[in-house]
Amino acid sequence: MARRTDTRQRMLDSAADLFHTQGYHATGLNQLVNAGGAPKGSLYFHFPGGKEQLAAEAVTLSGERVAVQLRDLLAAAPDPGTAIVSVLEALAHNLIESDFRRGCPIATVAVDAGESAVIRDACASGYTSWRDVIADYLVREGFPEQRAASLAVLALSAIEGALLLAKTQRDVGPLRTVAEHLRTTFTKET
Repeated sequence: MARRTDTRQRMLDSAADLFHTQGYHATGLNQLVNAGGAPKGSLYFHFPGGKEQLAAEAVTLSGERVAVQLRDLLAAAPDPGTAIVSVLEALAHNLIESDFRRGCPIATVAVDAGESAVIRDACASGYTSWRDVIADYLVREGFPEQRAASLAVLALSAIEGALLLAKTQRDVGPLRTVAEHLRTTFTKET
């Protein structure tokens, strides 16, 4: 049995970053290996399914990381309206800090590699986990389960669209506009 090293994790981390910023097709095998600081044969040793397997696992990793950040941002806010605004402000900050290269880590790959069932499933699982984080938060905040599920889909869809507009326009205005509308939507009626 091969000695376990951190090569696999380094490759996953660097692949997650490359796929996030460049997409699936624009990221080459040599680039993936070099960015991960791995020997040439490491890709197929650690990922027998090649680039497709690496992409699916990288999307899964990115999805899990965003789910944790999302959960933390929501939990730290005093109310649902403030919570959703803090999520959108964090996304706006990330876009600005990356010079508008780092939008949604799943969308970048989903649009680019939609013909792969393995990658599509990883993307769908990531989106589902984010939707569930938002819905679970809203239920804990007193929203009825069905309303929380519906609002989570609305929020996720609006956020994804705003991220895409903000990234392509190089302007966080769409994120801030959506934030204000979602703040109102997430304010519970008394």
